[in-house]
Amino acid sequence: MSEEASAVIAQAVAKGISLAVAESLTGGAVAADLVSIPGASAVFRGGIVAYDPVIKHDLLEVDAAALASGGAVTALVATQMAEGVAKRLSSDFAVATTGVAGPDPEPVSGQKPGTVFIAVAGTALGTLVRELSLTGDRAEIRAKATRAALQALADGIAIDD
Repeated sequence: MSEEASAVIAQAVAKGISLAVAESLTGGAVAADLVSIPGASAVFRGGIVAYDPVIKHDLLEVDAAALASGGAVTALVATQMAEGVAKRLSSDFAVATTGVAGPDPEPVSGQKPGTVFIAVAGTALGTLVRELSLTGDRAEIRAKATRAALQALADGIAIDD
Protein backbone atom coordinates (compact mmCIF):
# COMPACT_ATOMS: atom_id res chain seq x y z
CA MET A 1 0.00 0.00 0.00
CA SER A 2 1.29 3.42 -0.88
CA GLU A 3 0.66 6.68 0.91
CA GLU A 4 -0.36 8.28 -2.39
CA ALA A 5 -2.94 5.59 -3.17
CA SER A 6 -4.34 5.77 0.35
CA ALA A 7 -4.76 9.54 0.02
CA VAL A 8 -6.52 9.21 -3.35
CA ILE A 9 -8.98 6.61 -2.07
CA ALA A 10 -9.70 8.70 1.05
CA GLN A 11 -10.34 11.80 -1.09
CA ALA A 12 -12.61 9.93 -3.47
CA VAL A 13 -14.61 8.33 -0.66
CA ALA A 14 -15.00 11.67 1.13
CA LYS A 15 -16.23 13.37 -2.06
CA GLY A 16 -18.29 10.46 -3.33
CA ILE A 17 -16.54 10.38 -6.70
CA SER A 18 -15.52 7.49 -8.92
CA LEU A 19 -12.06 6.78 -10.33
CA ALA A 20 -10.59 5.02 -13.36
CA VAL A 21 -7.11 4.56 -14.82
CA ALA A 22 -5.64 4.16 -18.30
CA GLU A 23 -2.11 2.86 -18.22
CA SER A 24 0.59 2.26 -20.75
CA LEU A 25 4.02 2.82 -19.21
CA THR A 26 2.94 1.71 -15.73
CA GLY A 27 1.27 -1.47 -16.97
CA GLY A 28 -1.40 -1.70 -14.29
CA ALA A 29 0.71 -0.59 -11.32
CA VAL A 30 -1.47 2.47 -10.61
CA ALA A 31 -4.61 0.32 -10.52
CA ALA A 32 -2.83 -2.27 -8.35
CA ASP A 33 -1.82 0.41 -5.84
CA LEU A 34 -5.36 1.77 -5.70
CA VAL A 35 -7.00 -1.61 -5.13
CA SER A 36 -4.52 -2.45 -2.38
CA ILE A 37 -6.32 0.12 -0.21
CA PRO A 38 -9.27 -1.12 1.87
CA GLY A 39 -12.44 0.59 0.70
CA ALA A 40 -11.23 1.09 -2.89
CA SER A 41 -14.20 -0.87 -4.22
CA ALA A 42 -16.48 1.99 -3.17
CA VAL A 43 -14.86 4.39 -5.64
CA PHE A 44 -12.57 2.59 -8.11
CA ARG A 45 -14.41 1.60 -11.31
CA GLY A 46 -11.48 -0.07 -13.08
CA GLY A 47 -8.70 0.43 -15.52
CA ILE A 48 -7.47 -0.28 -19.01
CA VAL A 49 -3.87 -1.22 -19.71
CA ALA A 50 -3.38 -0.06 -23.28
CA TYR A 51 0.22 -0.80 -24.18
CA ASP A 52 -0.28 -1.17 -27.91
CA PRO A 53 -1.22 1.90 -30.03
CA VAL A 54 -4.08 -0.03 -31.65
CA ILE A 55 -5.58 -0.68 -28.21
CA LYS A 56 -5.13 2.98 -27.27
CA HIS A 57 -7.13 3.88 -30.37
CA ASP A 58 -9.77 1.14 -30.19
CA LEU A 59 -10.52 1.20 -26.45
CA LEU A 60 -9.61 4.73 -25.40
CA GLU A 61 -10.40 6.65 -28.60
CA VAL A 62 -6.88 8.06 -28.94
CA ASP A 63 -6.55 9.67 -32.36
CA ALA A 64 -4.83 7.23 -34.75
CA ALA A 65 -3.23 10.04 -36.75
CA ALA A 66 -1.72 11.52 -33.58
CA LEU A 67 -0.27 8.13 -32.66
CA ALA A 68 1.14 7.61 -36.14
CA SER A 69 2.68 11.07 -36.45
CA GLY A 70 3.86 11.86 -32.93
CA GLY A 71 4.02 8.47 -31.24
CA ALA A 72 2.37 7.33 -28.04
CA VAL A 73 4.42 9.52 -25.69
CA THR A 74 2.82 12.95 -25.94
CA ALA A 75 0.63 15.24 -23.88
CA LEU A 76 -2.18 14.78 -26.43
CA VAL A 77 -2.10 10.99 -26.14
CA ALA A 78 -2.09 11.16 -22.32
CA THR A 79 -5.05 13.57 -22.42
CA GLN A 80 -7.03 11.40 -24.80
CA MET A 81 -6.26 8.28 -22.76
CA ALA A 82 -7.54 9.90 -19.53
CA GLU A 83 -10.65 11.29 -21.20
CA GLY A 84 -11.26 8.03 -23.03
CA VAL A 85 -11.12 5.83 -19.94
CA ALA A 86 -13.31 8.28 -17.98
CA LYS A 87 -15.91 8.03 -20.73
CA ARG A 88 -15.58 4.27 -21.26
CA LEU A 89 -15.82 3.45 -17.52
CA SER A 90 -18.22 6.28 -16.58
CA SER A 91 -15.92 7.69 -13.92
CA ASP A 92 -15.76 11.17 -12.44
CA PHE A 93 -11.95 11.30 -12.45
CA ALA A 94 -9.37 9.38 -14.45
CA VAL A 95 -5.60 9.30 -14.64
CA ALA A 96 -3.53 8.13 -17.59
CA THR A 97 0.15 7.29 -17.94
CA THR A 98 2.25 7.11 -21.08
CA GLY A 99 6.00 7.26 -21.37
CA VAL A 100 9.28 5.58 -22.14
CA ALA A 101 10.67 3.21 -19.51
CA GLY A 102 13.65 2.23 -21.65
CA PRO A 103 16.16 1.10 -22.37
CA ASP A 104 15.33 2.15 -25.94
CA PRO A 105 13.76 5.44 -27.09
CA GLU A 106 10.14 5.60 -28.28
CA PRO A 107 10.21 4.29 -31.87
CA VAL A 108 8.08 6.94 -33.60
CA SER A 109 9.13 10.16 -31.85
CA GLY A 110 12.52 9.19 -30.49
CA GLN A 111 11.52 10.34 -26.99
CA LYS A 112 14.22 9.25 -24.57
CA PRO A 113 13.77 6.90 -21.61
CA GLY A 114 12.36 8.71 -18.61
CA THR A 115 10.01 10.92 -20.66
CA VAL A 116 6.58 10.55 -19.09
CA PHE A 117 3.20 12.22 -19.53
CA ILE A 118 0.47 11.92 -16.91
CA ALA A 119 -3.01 13.30 -17.51
CA VAL A 120 -5.89 13.71 -15.07
CA ALA A 121 -9.40 14.12 -16.48
CA GLY A 122 -12.38 15.38 -14.49
CA THR A 123 -10.87 18.34 -12.64
CA ALA A 124 -12.64 21.66 -12.34
CA LEU A 125 -9.98 23.02 -14.71
CA GLY A 126 -10.50 20.31 -17.33
CA THR A 127 -7.88 17.70 -18.17
CA LEU A 128 -4.47 18.52 -16.73
CA VAL A 129 -1.18 17.09 -18.03
CA ARG A 130 2.22 16.81 -16.40
CA GLU A 131 5.40 16.12 -18.32
CA LEU A 132 8.16 14.46 -16.34
CA SER A 133 11.80 13.63 -17.04
CA LEU A 134 12.56 10.70 -14.76
CA THR A 135 15.87 8.99 -14.17
CA GLY A 136 16.79 5.43 -13.34
CA ASP A 137 16.49 2.02 -14.89
CA ARG A 138 13.26 0.64 -16.35
CA ALA A 139 11.85 -0.50 -12.99
CA GLU A 140 12.74 2.78 -11.27
CA ILE A 141 11.15 4.89 -14.02
CA ARG A 142 7.94 2.83 -13.86
CA ALA A 143 7.82 3.04 -10.04
CA LYS A 144 8.40 6.80 -10.07
CA ALA A 145 5.74 7.26 -12.77
CA THR A 146 3.25 5.23 -10.71
CA ARG A 147 3.79 7.44 -7.65
CA ALA A 148 3.63 10.58 -9.80
CA ALA A 149 0.33 9.44 -11.36
CA LEU A 150 -1.22 8.87 -7.95
CA GLN A 151 0.01 12.28 -6.76
CA ALA A 152 -1.36 13.94 -9.91
CA LEU A 153 -4.72 12.27 -9.34
CA ALA A 154 -4.76 13.46 -5.71
CA ASP A 155 -3.86 16.98 -6.83
CA GLY A 156 -6.57 16.95 -9.51
CA ILE A 157 -9.23 15.85 -7.03
CA ALA A 158 -8.06 18.52 -4.56
CA ILE A 159 -8.61 21.34 -7.09
CA ASP A 160 -12.31 21.25 -6.23
CA ASP A 161 -11.63 21.78 -2.49
